[in-house]
Amino acid sequence: MAAKRRKMRKKIPHLLFLLFASFAPLCGQTSAPLTTADGFAVPQPGHIFTFPRDHGSHPEFKIEWWYLTGHLFAKDGRRFGYQATFFRSAAPDKSTHLHLAHMALIDVATGKFHHQERLNREGWDARSSTTTLDLHNGPWSLRFLDATAERMSLRGGIRADVGFNFTLSPAKPLVVFGENSVSRKGSAPTAASYYLTFTRLRTEGVLTLGTESIAVNGESWMDHEISSSQLDQNQIGWDWVSIHFTDGRELMFYRLRLRDGSSDAASSLTWVDAAGRTQKSNFKLDVVETWKSPATGAVYPIRVRLTTTDPSTGKPITLHVEPLAKKQELTGNLGGIPYWEGACRILDDSGRELGNAYMELTGYAKDLKL
Repeated sequence: MAAKRRKMRKKIPHLLFLLFASFAPLCGQTSAPLTTADGFAVPQPGHIFTFPRDHGSHPEFKIEWWYLTGHLFAKDGRRFGYQATFFRSAAPDKSTHLHLAHMALIDVATGKFHHQERLNREGWDARSSTTTLDLHNGPWSLRFLDATAERMSLRGGIRADVGFNFTLSPAKPLVVFGENSVSRKGSAPTAASYYLTFTRLRTEGVLTLGTESIAVNGESWMDHEISSSQLDQNQIGWDWVSIHFTDGRELMFYRLRLRDGSSDAASSLTWVDAAGRTQKSNFKLDVVETWKSPATGAVYPIRVRLTTTDPSTGKPITLHVEPLAKKQELTGNLGGIPYWEGACRILDDSGRELGNAYMELTGYAKDLKL
């Protein structure tokens, strides 16, 4: 079996490259084509979503992911951050689909960061349902317990060190980010996604850490993105932040970085109010502190200052994104592209804590367009 997997890895190009790179966007078109040049579907304006079907897989699109991040607390006050991600991508020869999954945990008290990846072809050991939320990759799974209530189960772990057995329930309605059903990622007609998000999921269950079983509860964020071409020409990576404020609001921000260091015009910041309504706002991002990975040599902007307008007051607000630990890099041994995905806290200018966050930083260890 080990020899078979080594052979498979040699034949398959790095999957994260397939997930993140753009795929020959069509030029000179003013509206979204129905397909990319290589025949995959393109998100269409005005699309009407149907659930639970659209929580499932969309194999007519080239790339798709279901992305969970969250903050968990034990009764004794111990704090943890976790990530669980399931990717699906069409194989280069279109003969099947490839399934990559990541799991990560930060133990805030010790600063120890655990992470693991799995890569499988579609089949008995990896699949994604096309009718509802039902994913698995080896022993890791994410599926609905109750599709009507949209209550789900996450089971996973990290080697023999960590185990996840969580139940997640929406505390707020599903959000569709973007305009008219489509989230733009660049000027090319194909550079877009369907972007479905549960911004606040009540999370509870058991976290296994070594021989210890810890009852935990907290809140999670879940993105489900469906696309065939995520990056536009001249984009090399992105910075993404999701925030849970203590006042019941959320914020989602992404900055698409261009090769010259500037931000693409498709970059976006969106507030989600206590009722689940969205509102876009302007933003300015400043780097406060960087961290150089001893594993990859990448230099990540792990402390940043985000200045925007608070829609509840109409006044400027400064949000300080501060990591709970510096070492939260997934080194990309199977996927091929390292990135930093870290649990953070949000502070105001006076140092008062406003909420929790997760920040993702890609394209620093390796240009995603190369």
